[in-house]
Amino acid sequence: MTDNEFMNLAEALLLSVEQHCDRINESTDVDIDNQRVGGMVTLVFANRSQIVINLQKPLHEVWLATRSGGYHYRHNGQAWMDTKGPGDFWVQLGQDASAQAGMPLSFSS
Repeated sequence: MTDNEFMNLAEALLLSVEQHCDRINESTDVDIDNQRVGGMVTLVFANRSQIVINLQKPLHEVWLATRSGGYHYRHNGQAWMDTKGPGDFWVQLGQDASAQAGMPLSFSS
C-alpha cells in the first residue's frame, strides 16, 4: 500500500467515526464530543472518559486508545484489522464506546 492509499483509507475512517458520533448524538441521549486535530480524533464522553484514534502514517496503521487498552490496526484490503489478533476496528470501537457511554452504541464500516 502506498502512503497516498493509506491516507485515503485512513481519512475515510476518521470521517466515518465523526459521522457515526454525529448520528449517535442526534438519535440518542448520549453526548459524544468528537474533536479532530490533524490525523487524530478524540471522543469525549459525559463521564470525561476518552477514546483517541490517531493515524500512524509511517507504519500505515490506525491506533485506537480506550479504557480497555491500546490497539493497532492495518487495512487488509477489506477492513481495518488488529495487528495482534482477529479484531476488527469497528467492533472494538463499538464495544469500548458502549462501555464508556454506559449504553449500547452501534458503529460499523
